[in-house]
Amino acid sequence: MITVRQEALLYFALLVLTALLAWAFAGPLWGFVAALAGLLLFTGHHLFYVARLVRWLGQPAGTPVPAAIGAWEGVFAALHRRSRRAAERHAELAAALERFRRAAQALPDGVVVLDKNHAIEWLNATAEGHLGLNLAKDCGYPVTNLVREPDFVRYLEGRQYAEPLILHSGRNSGRTLALQVVPYGEEQKLLMSRDISPLEKLETMRRDFVANVSHELKTPLTVVGGFLETLLDGLGDIPPEDAERYLGLAREQALRMQRLIDDLLTLSALETGSLAATEERVAVAELLAEVADEARALSAGRQQIMLTEPPQGFLLGSRAELQSAFANLASNAVRYTPAGGSINISWKICPDGSGIFSVRDNGIGVEAQHIPRLTERFYRVDRGRSRESGGTGLGLAIVKHVLTRHQATLEIESQAGQGSCFSARFPPQRVSAG
Repeated sequence: MITVRQEALLYFALLVLTALLAWAFAGPLWGFVAALAGLLLFTGHHLFYVARLVRWLGQPAGTPVPAAIGAWEGVFAALHRRSRRAAERHAELAAALERFRRAAQALPDGVVVLDKNHAIEWLNATAEGHLGLNLAKDCGYPVTNLVREPDFVRYLEGRQYAEPLILHSGRNSGRTLALQVVPYGEEQKLLMSRDISPLEKLETMRRDFVANVSHELKTPLTVVGGFLETLLDGLGDIPPEDAERYLGLAREQALRMQRLIDDLLTLSALETGSLAATEERVAVAELLAEVADEARALSAGRQQIMLTEPPQGFLLGSRAELQSAFANLASNAVRYTPAGGSINISWKICPDGSGIFSVRDNGIGVEAQHIPRLTERFYRVDRGRSRESGGTGLGLAIVKHVLTRHQATLEIESQAGQGSCFSARFPPQRVSAG
């Protein structure tokens, strides 16, 4: 392919030859005219392609390079190659940017890109949900104009970003966010947001748990300590029957503490999975008979306890855990059913193969707003009555964890003043008819 230099040398050689021939045959004037015409033609040729090049440069990226002849063909070919490489590079960068955006969209944390004036350049969907923003509408606006939380504005403008800001969101009631700014580039910033509401709830539950355990242990310890102090101070003056009564009451409180500690250890083992449950085929008839006997012993004849006869089939699971869960449901029914009430313990196999263990009573019942929280540790509808009945507040929490380990669910039906029905539903793969 001829170069621009080669084309110019060839053209000027032809121009000189043409001018000399015109000079020789037609005189000096015609030689000058021929040279001038050749120069104008040469200049016009190049100006034509320069104009085509200028027009092409003004077209959108990707417009085909104009066709040309001579040296301009090589120039346009080189421009075409450069344009193609630039387009390929642009496509690679666009693909990389799209991958980055998809990755940022997949992050569990919110990400907001801010410029030096705190205006929003981009944000992911998580940040939209956390901060109540919308990329299509809010891009280009200062984030402080959109998130009007005084603590957040002070944090962003204070430029002290070593520690995150804990923000109780006013836009999302009950949500707590951890916000942190990460400077990068030329005065740009990443605003990171994380929903720590579950962690805050867990910390609240931990504090409540410690407070409840402390309170539950402190009361019986105070009673035991008081009785022992009374006995020690008046050991020779207290009648034997009074001393025996004091020791009996102290023993009841000690047993209450023992039950609480046993339930705490059981619950801890269930939650951490440290109990390696040995699964076996458990005969439902024997298991329910044992649960009913324990309930009758706890009732001491105050309630009528009935067992549906004859419960059939087998359950696959840990007998000790199942016995603990069923006994907790039965003992709860005894504690919250007044004297003269009735409690029915039953088992049935449904047409779909699942099995349901139920404890139905006509006791005091539970109001609807309390039912979702009944399996929380130490949650009590009536704290005074629960302590009087000897409950630890951990029974239903233990039931929930045992059933979860057996792929079962707890179903609760209750109405205040009319009684309750607590049912454990087991999947078909854990139930056999014989």
